[in-house]
Amino acid sequence: MTDPVTIARRYIELWNERTAGRRRELLSESWTTDASYVDPLMKGDGQDGIEALISGVQQRFPDFKFKLIGEPNGYGDHIRFSWGLGPDDVDSPIKGTDFAVLKDGRIRSVTGFLDQVPAGA
Repeated sequence: MTDPVTIARRYIELWNERTAGRRRELLSESWTTDASYVDPLMKGDGQDGIEALISGVQQRFPDFKFKLIGEPNGYGDHIRFSWGLGPDDVDSPIKGTDFAVLKDGRIRSVTGFLDQVPAGA
């Protein structure tokens, strides 16, 4: 059985990791080599494409961090979790919900939905 809480926490850890080498390690540990990510604003394929997306988000929002909102849940190889992106100690101005599909306990694909995005973000 796959633990959705652990997978979601590792996912958030990856998006918050600022050191490129460590980010690559986390990707290799938790994502398949042919993984994909898509949401209404961006798309990336393979670990290189996903790493580039993460780097881009960090450059655009250098003082923001991701955090889980609520309790991740799942069924079989599917996991759903919500997140916030913003400065520490405030309600996140950007929020979303991601759906991950796993393969052998690693993330194979993520489809993201943006639940709250302020104008100009």
